[in-house]
Amino acid sequence: MEPVKPAPEHRAAEPLTEHVQRFTRRLGAFDRRRPLVWDLHFTAFWVIAALTDYASGGWRHNTHSLDVPGGLVIAMSLAFSVPLLWRRTHPVAVLLFMAPVDLVNAWTGATLQAALLQLVLVFHITLRRPLRALWWVTAVVTAPTFVTVARYGDDGSWHQQVGAILLSIGVVALIAITTRTRRDHTEVLEDRAHRLETERDQQIRLAAAAERARIAREMHDIIGHNLSVVTGLADGGRYAAAKSPERAAQALDAIGTTSRQALAELRRLLDVLRDDEQDGPPAAELAPQPALTDLDRLLDGVRRAGLPVGTSINGRATLPEGRQLTLYRVIQEALTNTLKHAGPDATAHIDLSYEAGGAVTLTVTDTGLTTPPPARRGGRGLPGMRERTSLYGGTLEAGPRPHPERGWRVHLHLPEEIPQ
Repeated sequence: MEPVKPAPEHRAAEPLTEHVQRFTRRLGAFDRRRPLVWDLHFTAFWVIAALTDYASGGWRHNTHSLDVPGGLVIAMSLAFSVPLLWRRTHPVAVLLFMAPVDLVNAWTGATLQAALLQLVLVFHITLRRPLRALWWVTAVVTAPTFVTVARYGDDGSWHQQVGAILLSIGVVALIAITTRTRRDHTEVLEDRAHRLETERDQQIRLAAAAERARIAREMHDIIGHNLSVVTGLADGGRYAAAKSPERAAQALDAIGTTSRQALAELRRLLDVLRDDEQDGPPAAELAPQPALTDLDRLLDGVRRAGLPVGTSINGRATLPEGRQLTLYRVIQEALTNTLKHAGPDATAHIDLSYEAGGAVTLTVTDTGLTTPPPARRGGRGLPGMRERTSLYGGTLEAGPRPHPERGWRVHLHLPEEIPQ
């Protein structure tokens, strides 16, 4: 068997390559911070090289005419090198400035090597301008070569001179295109990383908002229901205190039990928000969310608060925890509203029907006041029930029962579960 090769992402970079990449990144960062420093050094180097070429007489080895005035040679050398200071900001203007100088260079036969510095401008134009600009750039740079060939060349060397300058332009343009492609690719990756980071932050904020809404719904259900039960028990105990002290004591016991149950549920809910790494005593032990198996305990508390509740269940409950919690909270909220608004001598009835595929229908009715009190601004009762129902694609209707019946009706339907 052949040995397993390491994955490319786990293969360490070569020390030399890593060193070169680090040096390149640092050099690029310095150039972005202080571009004028690099431009001055680059321009000064080529100015010194052009003047050295004149002072040492090196230009005489390639010239076609030794009668070119020295002042003109110096002027053309400076005209080819000094404008490089603006090669990145105004490459087209610099090239157009050098073009007539190069024509003079070709016409006089000086043939200065500094004329090749126009290739630097070819690089920057290709890097920063549309690629179609290469056509006229090539024509401007090669035109002096045709002038030299026409004035001083022979029949056997013109194609070599023209081919050499065209090859040089092609190589420089190819390097510029490669650099430009890599730069554009890097910008795309950076933009994508930035957008992904922004999307991640938005998802975190949306998740936090959803969690806050969930906690608000749970706290509303817990506090609203249990306080309604406690209020009903307290009212009943107050009326029973004068006639039946035993019934008043039972009401007080039920108030204590309900209060402790509410505190325990709130403690379990708020422990979710606790930071596990913070100092202090350990968090309370968590418990699962209420389900339909806890419905009897809920109904017992409501009955102790003075509201008779009947039930009618058809079918067998085989629902996931999320759907059970939705049904439990809707029943809890409906009975809480009955305790608050139905008035004395009201009764309630729960009709729960389980269907195939996870579908379920729930109807909670009462015989209290037909017209409910005006909704409190910012209340979470009916909106919370509708939000829970919409999570599973269900529908919820709440309103007065049809005439001649009196009371209120809450009807919920959850459709069949969609197979994953």
